[in-house]
Amino acid sequence: MPNEPLHILAAAAGGILPALAWLWFWLREDSKHPEPRRLIALAFLAGAVTVAIVIPIENYIGTFIKDQTVLFSIWSGVEELSKYLAALATVLWRREDDEPVDAVIYMIIVALGFAAAENTLFLLSPLAGNTLYQTIITGNLRFVGATLLHVLSSAVVGAIIAFSFYGSRIDKLYHAVSGVIIATLLHASFNFFILNEPEESVLRTFGFVWLGVIVLLALLEFIKRIRRDSLRGSPL
Repeated sequence: MPNEPLHILAAAAGGILPALAWLWFWLREDSKHPEPRRLIALAFLAGAVTVAIVIPIENYIGTFIKDQTVLFSIWSGVEELSKYLAALATVLWRREDDEPVDAVIYMIIVALGFAAAENTLFLLSPLAGNTLYQTIITGNLRFVGATLLHVLSSAVVGAIIAFSFYGSRIDKLYHAVSGVIIATLLHASFNFFILNEPEESVLRTFGFVWLGVIVLLALLEFIKRIRRDSLRGSPL
């Protein structure tokens, strides 16, 4: 295909640029104590690379499970666990992760890297078929819906971890596991409604994601005020 490089470039731009726009937005929430740029880049790259690990796993699982609802639920768990492990392996253990809100920010950055790579793959298919309308629709829905879903679900993990920032290792592990489970349920619920709702009602499902983001913004303001002596016990 003579236009294949152009298609790949266009898909990459359509997948990455919106994610970078969201990255700029969320980094403003940590503008008073910004994270190092090298760690921001590392977390974003880790999220993107994670897609290459997740896809073969999901394809393998798909050979055994044929029920779409069950399959998508398991895939949700694979993705949420993988994003958390990517963050844990690259940034969450570093000394720069020195305040509760950092876990939320780093989880969001990993999620945006994951979404950027995933969106690029989604856009490659319609672009290869030269269906401009489908490409625009797919890009918009991924931008306002699925990308924010990844952000929201990963931010839930980060937020729950934030509440154990001053806790013991066991407490932190408990919160991390709880966060991944809750994020998986959130992600799986979104997939369930997308699969079972009529096409004209899909935007309503995306609306719930936007509502979740508004709640997340309010929660971030609370997390920023967490101090060692401000938490008498774990909220979970």
